[in-house]
Amino acid sequence: MSLRTRTRTITTTAALATATTAALTLSAATVSASTAAGATAAGTAAAATVPWSASHGTASAAGDRWVESGKLVLDGTLTNTGTGCYSVWTRFVHDWVVMPYTKHAEICGAGSVDFTATKSYTYTVTGTLRVCRGTTDTTDCGQGVGITHWPIG
Repeated sequence: MSLRTRTRTITTTAALATATTAALTLSAATVSASTAAGATAAGTAAAATVPWSASHGTASAAGDRWVESGKLVLDGTLTNTGTGCYSVWTRFVHDWVVMPYTKHAEICGAGSVDFTATKSYTYTVTGTLRVCRGTTDTTDCGQGVGITHWPIG
């Protein structure tokens, strides 16, 4: 092994050790902060939330999602700035079996409507959320937003 190769290996190993230590320190700080911030009046820690948003035409939907007691929880608001009707739909896939769309909220005309939806959740479930024009089907929708991917770190 040449001196150059050995120096590069030592430098890379040292950098990796430093980065790993920093990541572990950051991870521990994040867990401590989220646990402290998420404590409820009952003394239990609230689930970590992940924001989501989707839009189509003059409507948009946004909110947070989290997993609680084996269920995926979607909490959001559908807002329309125009005169048409819009709705929020989800579709899940369980072990490669595609389930039908489910409507969670609808609005006609300008305004906002809040909604909460829950779905049994395991690591083999994937899902998308869409905002669609109309209230009866999913033929005219915006791009689907993944609601079952989780940030790392």
